[in-house]
Amino acid sequence: MRYHNITKDDMLNGDGLRVVLWVAGCDHCCPECQNPVTWDPNGGLPFTDAERTEIFAELDKDYISGITFSGGDPLHPANITEVTALAKEIKKKYPDKTIWLYTGFLWEEICREKITEYLDVCVDGEFEADKKELSLRWKGSSNQRVIDVPETLRQGKIVLHQ
Repeated sequence: MRYHNITKDDMLNGDGLRVVLWVAGCDHCCPECQNPVTWDPNGGLPFTDAERTEIFAELDKDYISGITFSGGDPLHPANITEVTALAKEIKKKYPDKTIWLYTGFLWEEICREKITEYLDVCVDGEFEADKKELSLRWKGSSNQRVIDVPETLRQGKIVLHQ
């Protein structure tokens, strides 16, 4: 897996103060994407133990609510295995921290992926420039959904995060 940035004390990509891992690799290539530099799965830098340690140091802080995986697309074939392993490790070590994930895939396409067991919120769907609304919370276009993953898995139908 490769990444472009680790953002600390982020308030825009989920509830509370968060650490955000921006991964490299996205095949959706949405027109007017805010991060086209992250599309190339060979771009950015290798994700190593140093970056994992940096993320855990942030998650050790009481005031950090959790981690958000974004990019690029964390579920791109170049990322999904390592992102899933990292999410599993974070959920085990920090059970009270939340894990958010942004993906261009629809929930219906990913709901059987192992990573869903570790997610609290999934923002799904490609960014659609013609549905862009600056007033939306945690998403860029009105077609995207902010999904409460545990409730969705429990109820067997999509439940939106409040």
